[in-house]
Amino acid sequence: MLAKSLTVCCLLALIVSPTLAELGWWRTAQFYQIYPRSFKDSDGDGVGDLNGVTQQLAYLKEIGVTATWLSPIFTSPMADFGYDVANFYEIDPLFGTMEDFDNLLTRAKQLDIKIILDFVPNHSSDECEWFIRSAAGEAEYKDFYVWHTGKVVNGIRQPPTNWISVFRGSQWTWHEGRQAYYLHQFHAKQPDLNYRNPQVVEAMKDVLRFWLRKGVYGFRIDAVPHVFEVAADSTGNWPDEPRNEYVTDPEDYSYLDHIYTTNQPETIDLVYQFREVIDDIDAELGGDDRVLLSEAYAPLDVLMQYYGNSTHNGSQIPFNFELISNININSDAYHYSELIHNWLDNMPSDKAANWVLGNHDQSRIGSRLGADRIDAINMLLLTLPGISVTYQGEEIGMTDVFISWEDTVDPQACQSNEQEFERLTRDPVRTPFQWSDESQAGFTNASTTWLPVADDFKLVNVKRERGIALSHLNIYKQLRALRDEVTLKQGDIQVNALGPNVLALKRSLAGQASYITVLNINDDVEAVNLDSVFTQLSSQLRYVVVNDKSVRRKNDLTFANSVLLMPKEAIVLSTV
Repeated sequence: MLAKSLTVCCLLALIVSPTLAELGWWRTAQFYQIYPRSFKDSDGDGVGDLNGVTQQLAYLKEIGVTATWLSPIFTSPMADFGYDVANFYEIDPLFGTMEDFDNLLTRAKQLDIKIILDFVPNHSSDECEWFIRSAAGEAEYKDFYVWHTGKVVNGIRQPPTNWISVFRGSQWTWHEGRQAYYLHQFHAKQPDLNYRNPQVVEAMKDVLRFWLRKGVYGFRIDAVPHVFEVAADSTGNWPDEPRNEYVTDPEDYSYLDHIYTTNQPETIDLVYQFREVIDDIDAELGGDDRVLLSEAYAPLDVLMQYYGNSTHNGSQIPFNFELISNININSDAYHYSELIHNWLDNMPSDKAANWVLGNHDQSRIGSRLGADRIDAINMLLLTLPGISVTYQGEEIGMTDVFISWEDTVDPQACQSNEQEFERLTRDPVRTPFQWSDESQAGFTNASTTWLPVADDFKLVNVKRERGIALSHLNIYKQLRALRDEVTLKQGDIQVNALGPNVLALKRSLAGQASYITVLNINDDVEAVNLDSVFTQLSSQLRYVVVNDKSVRRKNDLTFANSVLLMPKEAIVLSTV
């Protein structure tokens, strides 16, 4: 049956002129997230490391990665696997040495791959020298963190507010030495830095400067919305946060509405200040732009402010979580289209869009949306305009690994209970990368790994998929090669839902071939008339990329007014 009349259709003129596109390498870049603990182990301890990353940089080149960002590699007691930094200027021995990092930078430069570091501004480890000296009351560091003596109720000392940690329980922990509570929006071993102290702001800017001068090309800024809390009142106190009546567990983060501990207006200005550091280093060192990628699960109107305003530049890449946060296995094509429009319709006209569909905190694409949609989602990711962000393993179709309560190591889950941990754990998406069908998936020569290797590694791995024409990996590589076409770099986009089951995108640029991505996201055979929703198509279209659901092959032709789609088929067509 032909698709019924379009209910979601509009032309989105992506304001990316040739001149603008040339201003920043990152505007159409392919970013790839590496979780170093799980990428490649070079020394046989069952944990990935920097030399392992260096060994596999050629693979990143093979799949067309422009830049890779590494989850934290700094000195850490690993209470939150590196997101609790004890020294912002050192490499943790688990990952290697500073010499190893320098070697990584050298090899990456040879391959023209830019290295981006994960920057954790909200907190340090409680083993950081800054916190130890703050807890001791040293004048220079006394106010580096957020302290409060609490309140006494019926003779019992209590935390100053009802604020709840992302990792459950109170955000306040008593420090016997200081005789005060300290704030931690995450783990108790991750005390929050006090950004209302200018010394803290300058100290963290110095961290950025140090690594930029070493040769990194920017930072992914972690957990940005949490950096500021509401300012204390004239008596030095803060308000309690209101209840979320839909949640009944008083230990759960969602029990409260976090209006005083996230998305404070000062946060935006801090991002602008970090960008000034980036721009200053650009002026100092020259060469290609350095970039900021900011992680913020926040309302769309707030996220758009991260880009900058009329007087300040902000984050070039405020991560777009519209799809990763809102698409689910039951979403229809209208929902996909709506979420794509949400970003493109609200984005400042001179900025670049970005698309994130996987990361180390979210269930993998194949588990979240269905293993038979992996190719469709990668086609969407790589043919939308702007910047693509891929989490390691999504290009080969890795899926979540079940890890029992007894074997769980993620603190977000470990601080819950056996009934709740599966909802909270991030371990299933952090398992070792699957390189081959050899022991431990070629990740290590150790007998054990820090998290278990997936049971399906003999079928899902880089070595095997290289040899299968329509493997997830080879389809990903075809899509990446297609992104070098000028239409994909600079063209306008038109997004259409052709009924509930079919999503179509058209990328077009005057004087160039147009490309049409068509995704059948459900289990019915669909026949669609692309002429009914797109203008200026040739009567026949050429198949450019197909997936393993397709009965057609690359370079086959079809009529634009009668494209037949098998269940879960995903294709890219071009005008001829």
